[in-house]
Amino acid sequence: MASLLCLKTFTDKRGNLTVIEKIIPFNIKRIFYIYGVDNSERGGHRHKKTIQAAICLKGSCRIFNDNNKIQEEFLLDSPDKCLLLMPDDWHKMYDFTHDAILMVLASEFFDENDYIFEPYR
Repeated sequence: MASLLCLKTFTDKRGNLTVIEKIIPFNIKRIFYIYGVDNSERGGHRHKKTIQAAICLKGSCRIFNDNNKIQEEFLLDSPDKCLLLMPDDWHKMYDFTHDAILMVLASEFFDENDYIFEPYR
């Protein structure tokens, strides 16, 4: 089931420093980021194995999630919010602001056979 994590952030007069440490429940094997998105939806799949952690570094976007039991929508609008997506979480990303940068940390290297595109019924 998807869950929203709050990343530890240190703030002082110089700015903010957000740390990703001891909170992601997997070893990171792949990092990618999505940006320059028009009105399109991204994602539209779940995985057989891969766990993901999504962080909107700049701007905002929404992520719809369905784990075949609960359907939820998450707003990622701050770089200290991290959405953890489990393999059974069918998700799509949308409503990107023009300046949005969505970074995703993944537990597995890319494998096209790991993707399940059909949504739950």
